Amino acid sequence: MKKKSILYIIIRPLIVFFTKCFLTPKFKGLENIPKDGRIVLAGTHTNNLDCLLLICATKREVHFLAKQELFKGPFGFIFNNLGLIAVDRQTHSLDAFGTAKKYLEMDEVIGIFPEGTTEKTGVILPFKKGACRMAYDTNSKIVPFVIKGKYRLWSRNLEIEFYKPRKVESKFIVEETRKLRDFIVSKKEG
Repeated sequence: MKKKSILYIIIRPLIVFFTKCFLTPKFKGLENIPKDGRIVLAGTHTNNLDCLLLICATKREVHFLAKQELFKGPFGFIFNNLGLIAVDRQTHSLDAFGTAKKYLEMDEVIGIFPEGTTEKTGVILPFKKGACRMAYDTNSKIVPFVIKGKYRLWSRNLEIEFYKPRKVESKFIVEETRKLRDFIVSKKEG
């Protein structure tokens, strides 16, 4: 496993430039993303472009958990060389979970959308327990975030807000996952 992806280092400035120029998102709570140490960024998933906002929010390399299908086809080379972690959503393989934990043990950043897919109705879907499980197992904190607004050229309402890092206090991961979801829902609706 590589610690730093050269392709990520090359592509990130382009992503930041185009995202900030053409989507014009607002960023709130950036001070809540630690400059070092292991962290899990976990929040709402409204669009396939959500990862661009996380990439823009921190200079640190974000290792996203992404569906395995993205690693095939014409863009497979790019996804395979960006430090992303392939998730087989059919078999719920533990390989992705193990890889993410290894990155966290190296004090890296994991980006995860606990809904497991983009929500199309505006209602936050039930969360899968992976974010809380990996945070608990690696003694990492979770930085919750909420994305609001629409992805449009020169959008006036697209924003992402990051909240204070949270510790997963209990080994009862289902309950911890429910608390994380409840917190994010309250911030999205508030």
